Amino acid sequence: MQIGWIGTGVMGTSLVGHLLAAGHSVTVYNRTKAKAQAVLDKGAVWADTPASVAGKSEVVFTMVGLPSDVEEVYLGANGVMASAKRGTVMVDMTTSSPALAQRLAREGVGKGLVALDAPVTGGDVGARNATLSIMVGGDQKAFEQVKPLLEKMGKTIVWQGEAGTGQHAKMVNQTLITGMMLSLCEGLLYARSAGLDITRVLQCISGGAAASWALQNLAPRILKGDYAPGFYVEHFIKDMGIILDEAQRMNLALPGTALVKQLYQAVLANGGQGKGTQALILALEALNGK
Repeated sequence: MQIGWIGTGVMGTSLVGHLLAAGHSVTVYNRTKAKAQAVLDKGAVWADTPASVAGKSEVVFTMVGLPSDVEEVYLGANGVMASAKRGTVMVDMTTSSPALAQRLAREGVGKGLVALDAPVTGGDVGARNATLSIMVGGDQKAFEQVKPLLEKMGKTIVWQGEAGTGQHAKMVNQTLITGMMLSLCEGLLYARSAGLDITRVLQCISGGAAASWALQNLAPRILKGDYAPGFYVEHFIKDMGIILDEAQRMNLALPGTALVKQLYQAVLANGGQGKGTQALILALEALNGK
């Protein structure tokens, strides 16, 4: 299958690799060409614009940073919809706003295109191991068409419903993660302040009710002082902003999410650009004078 891919960041690079390994032809675009070099070395073909990618592809995947990036990639003068052939399925795997996902679906219908919103969870580890969970909104027939491709990237792929529901499902996921990240970092800070051997503590609790993906994958990074991003702080702040905007629209109060967003904002304000979400502990350490 002729596949287009836009966005070869931390996760996108691994996912393109899985598609190439499965024998598909993949045309790629990234704002910085050097960041696509790893997949070009594996056989992907470079295109100079998103429009060029779309013109050569039956299915176009996007995984970029912000909703504004999604809008530009699809609706800009050199965007996907400018040159995609009728019948092309467009799959946005960016965590973005439900309203934008619905808009892309509407705009696509007018051009004979189908837009799916398919955000993922599982981080860089899930991308490398092709074990992501993928939540998909949009036309169910198109979902079934691209599901074999999604199965090369993830382990759990679930159609959620109409356009925008994939993004709403991801917001549920991100809301849960806000509390999980806060409790993880507070727990580690407590253990350290109590003078415990944290490795022994983790060995004991990782098989009990406190077990979580974050405890297994991010706690070891924190202990090593490794704040390299599996998922960027600034992108998580973006996600929490979407959650709180949607919550306001639905007349919901989500005080926990609002608090964690403020703590991550403190990480960013203190030089956390480019760090992963495990860097939340830096804000808690500063708050406690540690």
